[in-house]
Parts: sequence; C-alpha cells; structure tokens
Amino acid sequence: MTRGRPLAFSPDQAASAAMQVFWRHGFEAASTRDLLEAMAISRSSLYQAFGNKERLFLEALRRYREALLARLERRLDAAPSAMAFLEALFGDTADEAGSDRAALGCLIFNSATELGQRGDPPAEQARESLATISTFFQRAIVQAQAEGDIDPERDAAALAGYLTMGMAGLRTLLKSGADARQARQAVDLLLETLKRSPPEG
Repeated sequence: MTRGRPLAFSPDQAASAAMQVFWRHGFEAASTRDLLEAMAISRSSLYQAFGNKERLFLEALRRYREALLARLERRLDAAPSAMAFLEALFGDTADEAGSDRAALGCLIFNSATELGQRGDPPAEQARESLATISTFFQRAIVQAQAEGDIDPERDAAALAGYLTMGMAGLRTLLKSGADARQARQAVDLLLETLKRSPPEG
C-alpha cells in the first residue's frame, strides 16, 4: 500500500468485492468502472490501496486460491478417508449442475483459460494457482495410497494432474450447461481410474 492519507474503507472488503467482479467477468472484461462500483470506492482510492487493476486482480486471485485451499484441506482432514473426500468433492461439484454457482465456474480455471500462456503476472499467477491445486490433489492421492484405496505403484503426481484436468473439465461442462446426469457420469468415469487395480491371477 502506498503512503498517503489513511484509507476511509476496508481494503479487505474491497478486494473481496473485486474478486466477485473478476470471477463473473474475467480479468480483461472486468472494467475499472465495474470494479469501482462493486468496491464502492473512488479511482484514487483504488490506486492508493492496490496500485492498478492488474495488482488488484493478483490480490483477488490470491484470496480466492487461499480460501479454496483452506476449504479443501478442512474437508480432507474431516473426511473418513482420502478416497471418500475425492468422491464427495467431485460428486458435490457435479450436483451443482444448473445452479448459479455452476455458471460462474472456478476463478482459477477461468483465469488460466482466459490468460493462457501469456508471460505477464496475471497469467503466471493463474498457472501457479493450478499447480497449487495439483499439489493438493497429490497429497490426497498419497493419503489414499497409504489407506489402500489407490494402487501405491501408480504415479501420484500424474494422477494429481489428471484430477486437476478432470476438475477443470467438469467445471467447464457445468459452466456450459451440462445437466446433473451428464456431470455424474463424467465423475464416475474419472473416479473409476483412481481405484486400486484388482490383483493379478
């Protein structure tokens, strides 16, 4: 934050409001006017608190990522097993079909798709956020392997990448209007690949 007069608003609340705008519209389509209206601040206050639109987006994406990972970690820790966690996570996501939440998608996946392979900070942070999701999935897979639900000989990092792509694809299906039956079928096929292979003859 730059030096100057004390802020007359909550940067925390303003950043959360901005996150919602970026989530709905994307980085490029979110206009400064949209952001200022949602944050209920002036242009000078935005620059004083966050610097510019790009830095505001980086803060919004960071907040989204940290909140998402915190929720996922709590769910994994509370689940009876890592496989039960994965089944519930993907199943609950599929059950969002047709909802306003499904239409929004995921800010991380949305941003990674929008920003692609650009070399600027927003694209780099979107890719880093994807990597964070994969790292979390790898933790769940390693736990499931230790619990006997996934073959310990399988590559945990590769399976984590597969789950990340699976969740990205599921979110895309839901955002495009897939119904619950289609989403559940996709989830069933995805999870089937994670189960332990039967022992050979």
